[in-house]
Amino acid sequence: MSDTDGIKWRAMPADFPPWPRVYAFFARWRDTGRVTELHDRMRDAVRAGEGRSPEPSAGIVDSQSVKADATVTLDSRGFDAGKKINGRKRHLLADTLGLLLAVLVTPASVTDRDGARTLLPAAAGSFRRLARVWADGGYTGHLTDWTAQHLGLVLEVVRRPDGVQGFRVLPRRWVVERSFAWLLRSRRLVRDYERRTDTSEAVIRWSMIALMNRRLAAQPHRPAAPSAG
Repeated sequence: MSDTDGIKWRAMPADFPPWPRVYAFFARWRDTGRVTELHDRMRDAVRAGEGRSPEPSAGIVDSQSVKADATVTLDSRGFDAGKKINGRKRHLLADTLGLLLAVLVTPASVTDRDGARTLLPAAAGSFRRLARVWADGGYTGHLTDWTAQHLGLVLEVVRRPDGVQGFRVLPRRWVVERSFAWLLRSRRLVRDYERRTDTSEAVIRWSMIALMNRRLAAQPHRPAAPSAG
């Protein structure tokens, strides 16, 4: 698809229908929630194939700032002072397998904590068994008390050990960082090209759909007893 391969809609291959028709189907699936429904059903199937319950009990939250193309409107982009990036920020909640549970795209100027205040309530409403979320130091502060009081979630911050310099794989946090790396394999996601943030979220789900499709094709066809996790 154009959104995962990185080409423009107008550059649709000749063996596809005319690009306005293809885009119309994409927009309809985006607006009616079909993209989300397809993604979530595939995620449940992957988790079942791994012997997990479709309902996760734990997740990992993080964010990723990416540069925005000139097509991105000024009111939906911002400047991430920490990363020195003018663009958008992807707030991601992944399960312990690295699969996408929830995504929110905002201007890059939105802090991790503020993004989580929107992302986590939606996730808590969708996943009744969700009880614990791991995060990095960007989520410290009143957010931990707020999630416990309002959502019934334990937000556990995984900190870097004191005195450690350079790259270090940290427990739990590496899972969602790997998820971001998976997304960047889709050329369309190296930058944000979309005029609308909900289109960006749909493109992220399409990228994960492609990944899960390959994973499902590689799974042996055998019944699996779900377990917690």
